[in-house]
Amino acid sequence: MSESNNYKLNHSRMGKVLIIGAGGVGTVVAKKVAMNTDVFTEIMLASRTKSKCDKIASEIKNVQIKTAQVDADNVEELVALFDSFKPELVINVALPYQDLTIMEACLRSSVNYLDTANYEPLDEAKYEYSWQWAYQERFREAGLTAILGCGFDPGVTSVYTAYAAKHHFDEIHYLDIVDCNGGDHHKAFATNFNPEINIREITQKGKYWENGQWIETEPQEIHKGLTYPNIGVRESYLLYHEELESLVKNFPTIKRARFWMTFGQEYLTHLRVMQNIGMTRIDPIMYNGVEIVPIQFLKAVLP
Repeated sequence: MSESNNYKLNHSRMGKVLIIGAGGVGTVVAKKVAMNTDVFTEIMLASRTKSKCDKIASEIKNVQIKTAQVDADNVEELVALFDSFKPELVINVALPYQDLTIMEACLRSSVNYLDTANYEPLDEAKYEYSWQWAYQERFREAGLTAILGCGFDPGVTSVYTAYAAKHHFDEIHYLDIVDCNGGDHHKAFATNFNPEINIREITQKGKYWENGQWIETEPQEIHKGLTYPNIGVRESYLLYHEELESLVKNFPTIKRARFWMTFGQEYLTHLRVMQNIGMTRIDPIMYNGVEIVPIQFLKAVLP
């Protein structure tokens, strides 16, 4: 749940919405928003590559989607776009590295903000809300809403926790969030969302909350079989996930909070090989006189 969610969007009809990001999540968000024209009157989809936006827009038949090119790392470009289109809400489904520039642009243009995953710096695989929570007072003073982590996890997982605390328990002491992929994509190796972000997430050290402190683990060090309804037993691995930080802050009765995710052995074997040969590195290297980041190259070739 967002630390910045102190002001409520009090419009029954949102009006203009601008979506930043034209990847897999951006595609879903654009199509879902287009299904709710009673709420959203005008829609714009923007990303670094306008042709990606145009392709998504062409697949949406019931409403015309405007498209634009924007560099989400550039505050001035974002402000110019926001001031031109004048959205009431910006939905950020770009890369986590770009959260702060988009939030800054929203403040300058007096636009409400929503994202699905918290900020992390480009040069370090580290998820932490402190960078975004630092914007809380500025959004409050501007009379704007900033909702953080409003995806599935984080997002739906936080809503479920809040619902359970309100309707089912006097206090929550132990919280385990379990995430299981019950499907089969029939590929040797593929991620459920952006490969670069997914691999950074699961190769960093694990972390969980217990008795008032964070306990750090090695990647995939703690794992066990968990039984999932309608799926069965799946080997599940303890990871750090950003909603844990928000949940233990907002529900101080929690004594232990953990996050688990399932991975198949084939997936983990591929991942280990990619790590061993340096393809998951996030630092730039020189190749044929050109600076590249191995994990970004890997992202370009992975399904």
